[in-house]
Amino acid sequence: MISNKMVGLVQNSSIIRAMFEEGKRLADIYGAENVYDFSLGNPSVEPPKEIREEILNIINMEDANLVHGYMSNSGYQDVRTTIADSLNKRFQTSFTGENIIMTVGAAGGLNVILKTLLNPGDEVIVFSPFFGEYRNYVDNFDGKLVVVPPDINDFQPDLAEFETRVTEKTKAVIVNTPNNPTGVVYSETTIKGLADVLNRKQKEFGISIYLISDEPYRELVYDSIEVPYLTKYYNNTIVGYSFSKSLSLPGERIGYLVIPNEVDDYTNVVGAANVANRILGFVNAPSLMQRVVARCLDAEVDIASYNRNRELLYYSLREYGYTCIKPEGAFYLFVKALEEDDKAFAAAAKKHNILIVPGSSFGCPGYCRIAYCVAYETIKRSLPGFEKLAKEYSTADRS
Repeated sequence: MISNKMVGLVQNSSIIRAMFEEGKRLADIYGAENVYDFSLGNPSVEPPKEIREEILNIINMEDANLVHGYMSNSGYQDVRTTIADSLNKRFQTSFTGENIIMTVGAAGGLNVILKTLLNPGDEVIVFSPFFGEYRNYVDNFDGKLVVVPPDINDFQPDLAEFETRVTEKTKAVIVNTPNNPTGVVYSETTIKGLADVLNRKQKEFGISIYLISDEPYRELVYDSIEVPYLTKYYNNTIVGYSFSKSLSLPGERIGYLVIPNEVDDYTNVVGAANVANRILGFVNAPSLMQRVVARCLDAEVDIASYNRNRELLYYSLREYGYTCIKPEGAFYLFVKALEEDDKAFAAAAKKHNILIVPGSSFGCPGYCRIAYCVAYETIKRSLPGFEKLAKEYSTADRS
């Protein structure tokens, strides 16, 4: 028999993955070109050409043991130093390689830092809507997830509500900007307000509260939007980064943690994170990809393709009568469902072979997420279905 905890996790397995599998089933029936799968944030844009070139260069030219062998649990020292130098150049920070731990993607990094920080019963605060796996990650280490309800006007964090939820049991706060599922970038004003609350509460309760910034979408922004680098606003900030989206490498599982010298109990936090990287079974981040990304830190994917998709989808849905805010980053559109039950609305969309994810999966019922990281032609072909769906609800409302 499996563990009691796993029984619950299996029963509540990711609806996003379930929709992805449903898309493959429908494609077998209707043809892939007639199924519009917006369920999974799987980049459609190819990785930069530098990735392939460097993979071949590294494999063909470097010592095999330096490519495929073991290294420190925190990753290759030269890779970590190169990443630190790049961050310092971009954000005017002062990191060294000792502040970087290479991880198995952002998900691996989040589990490493939560393993490092949490005691049973510790609280971790998130802002709705949030990436649904946060709940499972916190539960992995017997923490308690505390959800701040959304401000549906702009989906910036509601700081007044947040302050009421910080307690002496609060150990960490997770923020995700640009945000999955809304595409919202948290403003500098929001970040400064968040830091003010945390500093006050640390002093009030005499505790350390760590701000974990989950940043897989940092480079995917539009209209010259700036994404604040959070370590510059709050000393107890830890950054989790992934190259999955910025370089279109989701299956390669490569990312890193930034643990600044300024965090409370820095030496022990870094030491424990290294041990956590090992005992969680990661041991170290993929060796080849560490070397590849270190050589491709200035490479970029074709964000213009995502922007083209964004413009077509956003303006078309608004024209059909849907309510949504225009995303500033990432590649998701968070749309208000045309009925109160977002799961029923997603089921209605599926009748038009349109697969979208209910907002309740992100702690925000009444909305649905559309991942527009698909081919432009897929969006164009899907639009008549979205229009018919809106008309069905409009007709029902009038009857």
